[in-house]
Amino acid sequence: MSVGHWTRDLGLGVRFAFTGGREGWGRVLLTAVGVGLGVALLLLTTAIPSALAARGERESARTNIMYVDKQMPKADNTLIVASVSTTFREDELRGRELEPEGVRAPLPPGIDRFPAVGEMFVSPALERLLESGDGKLLRERLSDRIVGTIGDNGLVGPAELAFYQGGEGLADRFAGGTVTRINQFGDLHPSSEGMDPVLLLLTLVVFVVLLMPVGVFIATAVRFGGERRDRRLAALRLVGADGMMTRRIAAGEAFAGAAVGLVFGTVFFLIGRQAAGYVAVFDMSVFPSDLNPAPALAVLVAVAVPLAAVLVTLFALRGVVIEPLGVVRTARPPRRRLWWRLLLPLGGVAALSPMIGQGNDAGQFNDFLVIAGVSLLLIGVTALLPWVVEAVVARLDSGGLSWQLAVRRLQLSSGTAARMVNGIAVAVAGAIALQMFFSGVAGAYETPTKENLDRAQMEVSIPDNVPLVRASQELARTEGVRKVTVLSYGSVGEKAKSPEKYVELTIGDCAALREVGRLPSCRDGDVFTVRGVEYATEAPRLVKPGRKLWVSPGYSQSVRPAVAWTVPAGVQPAGTREDPSGIERGGVLATPGALPEEVVARAAGRIFIGLDPQVADARDLVRNTAARIDPLTDPATWTATKRVRQFDSIRTGLFVGATCVLLLIGVSLLVSQLEQLRERRKLLSSLVAFGTRRRTLSLSVLWQTVIPIGLGLLLSSGVGLTLGVVLLKMTNRSFGIDWAAVLTMTGIGAGVALLVTVLSLPPLLRLMRPDGLRTE
Repeated sequence: MSVGHWTRDLGLGVRFAFTGGREGWGRVLLTAVGVGLGVALLLLTTAIPSALAARGERESARTNIMYVDKQMPKADNTLIVASVSTTFREDELRGRELEPEGVRAPLPPGIDRFPAVGEMFVSPALERLLESGDGKLLRERLSDRIVGTIGDNGLVGPAELAFYQGGEGLADRFAGGTVTRINQFGDLHPSSEGMDPVLLLLTLVVFVVLLMPVGVFIATAVRFGGERRDRRLAALRLVGADGMMTRRIAAGEAFAGAAVGLVFGTVFFLIGRQAAGYVAVFDMSVFPSDLNPAPALAVLVAVAVPLAAVLVTLFALRGVVIEPLGVVRTARPPRRRLWWRLLLPLGGVAALSPMIGQGNDAGQFNDFLVIAGVSLLLIGVTALLPWVVEAVVARLDSGGLSWQLAVRRLQLSSGTAARMVNGIAVAVAGAIALQMFFSGVAGAYETPTKENLDRAQMEVSIPDNVPLVRASQELARTEGVRKVTVLSYGSVGEKAKSPEKYVELTIGDCAALREVGRLPSCRDGDVFTVRGVEYATEAPRLVKPGRKLWVSPGYSQSVRPAVAWTVPAGVQPAGTREDPSGIERGGVLATPGALPEEVVARAAGRIFIGLDPQVADARDLVRNTAARIDPLTDPATWTATKRVRQFDSIRTGLFVGATCVLLLIGVSLLVSQLEQLRERRKLLSSLVAFGTRRRTLSLSVLWQTVIPIGLGLLLSSGVGLTLGVVLLKMTNRSFGIDWAAVLTMTGIGAGVALLVTVLSLPPLLRLMRPDGLRTE
């Protein structure tokens, strides 16, 4: 067959698509909308790498906080920067305090001048928050006057909450670790560490799992209106077209719908691209200018989608006999064969099997085999589902009238029913596998903290330039605070400078010391030595009554000038106990009355805070108080676990992608359902004209959705569990099935399908009218 014949027949199909009257245009529009939604999501996916790269570049360009042993000297081109980041409810605020030391001090990206003391530049999102009613509590903390907004080049995303404010006296605060002197912005020491193999595998699987339902939906969308199209092709046989020519013409019609779908998809993508600047999903936001699909990938989508439309149409018509007097499809088709359908998931397992047991210690996974294996397993769902639906509905028989109508329809067109739920079945299978994978590897990236949330929920570190007593009193008076535990720290050594033997010193009143040790009795003026702590064995031998020692109000004798101290009489032994943060304190426990006033006044401290759970904004009220005490103090909120940042980013990306795919699946099911109803308009009108109740027909449509969806979810659960087990074996992790998660994933899939069915009832009721029998 020559290329000319293919071109002519495909062109003829394109002409039929656009000159077929209202019905032809309706078919093209349905296909174009379906394909367009899929194309838009594909373009969005190809744009994600560029968006993430742009975010990373802007983040790197504004980096300034560096932990160094020695600060650079003051110069005409230096700037002191202090981190004053904070948290408001669940949102992180990036804050920097700036103090230029010369006329050539570097400006951070996004602002055109340095804010003076009492002035503040804010991001547009933070400005909107501060001006809203919800931002009243935050406005008390950020009391500076807003004099400008931060430009896009100084933000990682449009929804980021960030601010710059003027500072003074920061040169005295270098010891805290959050203040540094710089002469330029930018990450001078970018990390060269790559992503570890397990996280890379997780990223690949996430992309495949999210894109596979999109591909399935596009393949389904190009077959909209297939039954009417096939009947129309029979007329071409009457005027002399052979079987292959009619198939090529049908492929041309599908090509036309896919081509229009590319245009629709581009428009949808551009609309979504602009909307992205106003939406933040799971704290992730991007500027529209960042969403630029890679040219090569965009060209691949533009070529692959119409080509797939042609191939899918030819594949779908391989078992359809188009004759001059009709289409032999209404007769019972031959039973589907199972053997070749099983080869797909088995091939997927075979592709992944060589990598079983690798984990993090055996090198990188083979990217090609991972993509091929996961894809084959998920495609296996689409291959097996038609066989499963056909095998089950063939054995369904007795029941009510609505049940019989639904079962008979499924027996005649089980392939169409399976096609409609393929996308959601693939999505659920992938979601179950990812849920198992995330749960299995989370232990390596989610570590439990030792922080005792029953004893405290927040912690404030007070620098030595702030009176600890005043800070504790202000925090104790804060609304929502029910308990305050104040501890300060230092060290005790045998010499004033560079002692060979020294032990840790913990200072607090009796109630506070009981949080870190088991005391026999206590009153102000007592001193205790803690026994049983591995790294503090010197305490009982070093701290003896009447001995002259040297106390430094810091963690080491080399940090602060030491103060002479004569150990009082009556030093008592004490047992060990972890403090609220989970640290076991050793050495010396002392009440304030037992130490020189100079030591007590200069010691840096930590305040553990117990909150009242009845006060909703207790954490933010504590942060406001801490900001008044010292702007550089950022209270820490305790959590039960901490996650590795890369793992957290992948998890966030999965949630964002899953949200988009779920919306696509819901829309695709609705479009498929409407297309099926449009195909059956005359049949429904005939049944209504003969007296069939609308309630019976509505129930039959519901059964036609429920049966294939139920079978699809059962199949997808099996495939998802299989894929999850294989992935965990690949990473050398033990596995267990989280049945609650499996049921949740299948429940979400079923819920989406049932919601779509309910939304299709109004069009169904409009179609169930006798006047639907009229035709032109």
